[in-house]
Amino acid sequence: MEIDKKISLLIEASLFLCYDTIVYIIERRDFMIRLILALIFVVIFLLFSYLLFFIEWIIGKFNKKAKDYSCLRIVQWALRVVLKITGTKITVIGQENIPDETALFVGNHRSFFDIVIAYTHCKRLTGFVAKDSLAKVPGLRAWMKRLYCLFLDRSDVKQGMKVILQAIEYIKQGVSMWIFPEGTRNTGEELSLLPFKEGSFKIALKTGCPIVPVAINNTADILESHFPILKKNHVIIEYGTPIYPNELSRDEQKVIGATCQNIIGEMLVKNAKDI
Repeated sequence: MEIDKKISLLIEASLFLCYDTIVYIIERRDFMIRLILALIFVVIFLLFSYLLFFIEWIIGKFNKKAKDYSCLRIVQWALRVVLKITGTKITVIGQENIPDETALFVGNHRSFFDIVIAYTHCKRLTGFVAKDSLAKVPGLRAWMKRLYCLFLDRSDVKQGMKVILQAIEYIKQGVSMWIFPEGTRNTGEELSLLPFKEGSFKIALKTGCPIVPVAINNTADILESHFPILKKNHVIIEYGTPIYPNELSRDEQKVIGATCQNIIGEMLVKNAKDI
């Protein structure tokens, strides 16, 4: 009787193990399918882009502003499709804090999807300061340059200064900029932040444009935390209250990076409870 009971328990445990294994395989296959579909869409979009570039060139001959916004909306559409494929749910907080003027957006950086998600919520023309390796991707470089993005070589200080000066010029032309002042993708704990580099804030200090702190929760769990598996995920992006550099004292301006880091850190902790 005791032996029969043990055999029954062993069979039951084996069945549960088989069930869990099958579910894991199905889910893993679903995650891989999402990744493959996302890659296929991106490749097709980039190939089709050369026809779009020709159309945008024609539009630009008559109205440069119309061309710029047409490029922005096309890219936003493509990025929304990617997010739809990945199954990413996005909660946006503080959209009322986005100024109706040129601004410097400052965000934390944990994933490639930070840019994807941020770009889909840009109301105005906005250029991103991105790592120079992205400039090596055919098609992607062309779209990014059309959208006033700048490519930064972190190992070249002189080139970094040129990027900041160009960003200042774009701000003066009415193009907002988005920076990740940690300087690189943070692979530490979810709510951690790398020290913000104060130099990048010269973009706002030299132009007087408002600085908008932005906290993005949980993007690394879409892909980077379990590469190459692409998972459904819930991301929260919060726009903080704008900071106007001209309203700060000289001493406050010197530590504006640390101030933004503290604000973003507080928002990350607050929103982590709703993930």
